[in-house]
Amino acid sequence: MFKWTVLSLFLYFPEDKSEYLPAAISLGVFAIAAFFTFRFFVRISKKEAMKAKELEERLQHQINNSGENS
Repeated sequence: MFKWTVLSLFLYFPEDKSEYLPAAISLGVFAIAAFFTFRFFVRISKKEAMKAKELEERLQHQINNSGENS
């Protein structure tokens, strides 16, 4: 009996459905912000991967050149 009373304190379903509007708006704003943040991290990650690949190629080229000179 006590469990259901405590749990029912956290459940609130309003009769006036317009009370859902602020929650839906904030959910939408945060979902859009999360999407753009994710895209930002993906873009930065791709740039870093390209830099790492170029560095790896340069180092490999230097290793190959020093091996030919020996």
